[in-house]
Amino acid sequence: MTRHHIVADGSRCSPVPRRAARPHRKGTTLRNESRSRIDDASAALPSPRRSAFSPAADVIGSELDLRMTGSHIVHALTPGFCDAAAVYLLERWRVEESAHPSAGVSGIEARRMALRVGPGALEDWEGVLPVGEVIAFPRETPYARALAAGQAQVLDAVDPYTSDRLIASGDGEARLGDLLSVASFLVVPLRLRDVPVGFVTCTRGPGRAPFAPSDVAAVEALAARAAVALDNGRQYERERRTSLAIRNSLPPGTAQEFAGCRTAHGCLPAGQGNLVGGDWSDVLKRPGDRVSLIVGDAMGHGPESAVAMIQLRTAVRTLAGLDISAADLIGRLDALAGDSPGVSFATCIYAEWDARRRTCTLVGAGHPPPLLRGPDGRTAPVTLTGAGLPLGLGAGSYEETVLSVPDPALLVLYSDGLVESRDADIDQEITRLARTVDAAAAVGPVLGDGPDALPSLCHRLLHSPTGTPASDDRTLLLAELTPAGG
Repeated sequence: MTRHHIVADGSRCSPVPRRAARPHRKGTTLRNESRSRIDDASAALPSPRRSAFSPAADVIGSELDLRMTGSHIVHALTPGFCDAAAVYLLERWRVEESAHPSAGVSGIEARRMALRVGPGALEDWEGVLPVGEVIAFPRETPYARALAAGQAQVLDAVDPYTSDRLIASGDGEARLGDLLSVASFLVVPLRLRDVPVGFVTCTRGPGRAPFAPSDVAAVEALAARAAVALDNGRQYERERRTSLAIRNSLPPGTAQEFAGCRTAHGCLPAGQGNLVGGDWSDVLKRPGDRVSLIVGDAMGHGPESAVAMIQLRTAVRTLAGLDISAADLIGRLDALAGDSPGVSFATCIYAEWDARRRTCTLVGAGHPPPLLRGPDGRTAPVTLTGAGLPLGLGAGSYEETVLSVPDPALLVLYSDGLVESRDADIDQEITRLARTVDAAAAVGPVLGDGPDALPSLCHRLLHSPTGTPASDDRTLLLAELTPAGG
């Protein structure tokens, strides 16, 4: 089987024969045979070209970012291997509408992800050839042919369609001469599991040798590795878009006020905040002027845990409209979690405040205990009744812990991101958090103070230095409990 190079006028030039398969030798293992093929391929590349190619190519795949990966590719190619290089991805593949190119009738749409041109390897082509631009390539162009045939295309000049488009868009731009002064033009398809996803273009000016079969093979090998790196970047960007969409759909961490209860809540994402975790908090009005408060954590990060979090949060909101006990509400949530695909493991702490009765009813489900700060100015963890298994394990029933709150108090609900540490026992970290609450509250009065006091305290606690590594989200819910008549 042979591959034909296509020149700009559509005629065929010399075919490039595929490398013949090496016969299997008795006594050699498959591993040795593979090693021999790699050595043969490496020996076929001239030493200067390999040194220009490999160092820059080593970083391809080191970043989960499409544009950064594209930039790494063109840096690997220019200026040592060629005078100009660009990376294009099929738009339908990038946004995952379809894995297949639409080259049947009108051609293809591809987005320019990276470009590097000229002796100085310039990348600043905004206004002329901006990165991120989506271009429609007709099916007669070498780009569409390369994708349709799955084979590299070598031309002795830039194709007429591209030349006309560059001249029309350049508006007399002098730098276009670097792009149009071409003696050899190479288009190599990017393929992933035999599916075309984009292409790489390389050009050499009149002062350089045209692309030889060994050059084509070298770029094809680079493209094969680059396609895997680009797919990893695409999957990461998909998860990031999904997670950020979920995060943006959640209510902001603002203060709320009910009869006998003021609250403030917030979340500090781990890392750069690119991925949403399974943490959530909510404040809900219950029948009889009661107020429900909950902090929960669905295991993991990314879209799966975020979806599980949304399911649980929605279920709690539905159950809170029923006139059922706190233990019954968490029991029903446990049953729902067990029947919901994707909600494999989650914890929560649930509190129900009744200002009229001056009671706070608590139910834990595998979650760190709440903290309570009373009039004496000391914060301490609340000892809960029963073990309280995590949600989704079919615990069947949960026990309530009822606190008498005759005087104004501060209730602190939090996620394990505030107390988990590899270097300390969780009980020690809970005690440390309690001391942090006392220290932060000492900055200014909290109970009975103005409407900005509680949100300010919430912010200080979320951003307080701790011994906990920032590997998990921090979620915090503060509730100022004021008994009726108190």
